[in-house]
Amino acid sequence: MNRTASAALAAIFTLSAGAAFAADAAKKPEMEKCYGVAKAAENDCKAGAGTSCAGTSKIDYQGNAWKLVAKGTCATIKTPKGLGSLTPKA
Repeated sequence: MNRTASAALAAIFTLSAGAAFAADAAKKPEMEKCYGVAKAAENDCKAGAGTSCAGTSKIDYQGNAWKLVAKGTCATIKTPKGLGSLTPKA
């Protein structure tokens, strides 16, 4: 195989891989932060003073810790402490 053919194959592979990545990204639903729905140590971020971020919530359904959920579903998630919230809970 000559250099031109090799370069053409490499370009085709690169374009194919890029298209596959774009298709995968298009399949992922939009996400939003939902407060008060994460189990202890399973939050994605913001768990309050003295914490570093993801996985630092101390109690189940901690009101100031959020988890990413599919957009539009947060307020329908039921927990023993009530529904999820798009804003931090007290």
